[in-house]
Amino acid sequence: MPRKLIVLALGGNALIKDTDKPSLEVQFKNASGIVKDILALSKNHDIVITFGNGPQVGNILLQVEAAAGIAYKIPLEVCVAESQGEIGYIIEQVLRNQNKNAPVISILTQVLVSKEDKAFKNPSKFIGPFYSRKQAAHLAKKGFSIKKDSNRGFRRVVPSPQPLKVIESKIIQQLVKQHNLVIAAGGGGIPVIRERGKFKGIEAVIDKDLASSCLATSIQANQLLMLTAVPHVYLNFGEKSRAAIKNTSLQKLKPHYALGQFPPGNMGPKILAAMQFLEKNHKGKVIITDFKNLKKALQGKAGTIITR
Repeated sequence: MPRKLIVLALGGNALIKDTDKPSLEVQFKNASGIVKDILALSKNHDIVITFGNGPQVGNILLQVEAAAGIAYKIPLEVCVAESQGEIGYIIEQVLRNQNKNAPVISILTQVLVSKEDKAFKNPSKFIGPFYSRKQAAHLAKKGFSIKKDSNRGFRRVVPSPQPLKVIESKIIQQLVKQHNLVIAAGGGGIPVIRERGKFKGIEAVIDKDLASSCLATSIQANQLLMLTAVPHVYLNFGEKSRAAIKNTSLQKLKPHYALGQFPPGNMGPKILAAMQFLEKNHKGKVIITDFKNLKKALQGKAGTIITR
């Protein structure tokens, strides 16, 4: 039986949970609990692991701000590259420590965006730590775009353009065909534009799920598996009338998305990623669930399963 190819997208808080005090030690510990299931899954599947980088890139930005005037300036896209290296190293090392023969490799991944994307005129992606109103006003004077993030405080916002192409997709596909376990497109990938025939980095953050969908389409993955903090996608989430979506189709999901059932800062990007993947991969499957239900979801017994 041929091995199926899965793009496995880890949630942004997979290595640093909301209740954790951020540190490398915490990330290694949390990664150890994650990779056991990934190694078990890799026995019968080819896997590309993608991941969010919210806490890590936020921490790097804090370091950059603290070192202003002392160390050279690092633009946002390079901060994304640094977070790819940090998280890729952690996952790769933990995988090797649990299975010394694991054929695992991390790829620094660039993702093409358009400099004409409307996101550059309206930054909306929250990154980094929360600030008080006074701190936010001070940062705004320094030229940062700051917005209120619900009722939790103020945060920096940056452009989040649509991913158009994963530059290293052919290399990733070749590595997968040789049954390597590939870690790629971390944090949505390093955003680049094409200018006069050459690639050039641009300050932005690409949504991890949309980049994962773009990659899954490029390498002809059979499944896009997005792991998050909840076991299902829900209608009327946060209300007494909430209802779990278990098995559904692209056509049934579209009207709910159009009606705003899935907020942009929550489940919205995952549903959009699912729709974009299934629009181009008619035989594909999307699964959205948490780690606890991963095995059952792959058997069709848990999670939200979306098909064409």
